[in-house]
Amino acid sequence: MKELKVRNSTIRLEQGDITDLKLDAIVNAANAQLILGGGVAGAIRKKGGPMIQEECYKNYPTGTFVGGAVITGAGNLKSKHVIHAVGPRMGEGNEDEKLKNATLNSLRLMDKHNLKSIAFPAISTGIFDYPIDKCAKIMISTTKDYLNDGKTRIKEVVFCLFSELDFDVFERELK
Repeated sequence: MKELKVRNSTIRLEQGDITDLKLDAIVNAANAQLILGGGVAGAIRKKGGPMIQEECYKNYPTGTFVGGAVITGAGNLKSKHVIHAVGPRMGEGNEDEKLKNATLNSLRLMDKHNLKSIAFPAISTGIFDYPIDKCAKIMISTTKDYLNDGKTRIKEVVFCLFSELDFDVFERELK
């Protein structure tokens, strides 16, 4: 299963590069300092241009907390906005709750800014070493619950996974 209807919304899986998607927002798997380094953040910096990093520094000079999310423009990307969601590092404690909050806070920002479509990567599964199976379970269940409450205006949530292996894990979890 690559797609699931939840009330008036759709959860969809895609394999590929999140920076190629044209949606209202894509999510950056950020660090608390909002420094666009490697992984998804590096790809966003490279394709989106320096203005995204500059906006992070200007609007959020102290960064944000683990589990938090902030929004910027998307520079040269096809999407309109980047939501910078800070997931947990394995071993720091309370990782599951922090990942849930990073997902939830991203979705709340969507509604706050009246945005309809968003794409998430597998937050924290790169250098932060969070297990992909737990990530899929938490991110998908949190998204389903949020969409199910009926109050959101979000129409489409995409989980964009770079590798086939990660895609397969998310696909199993979506079923």
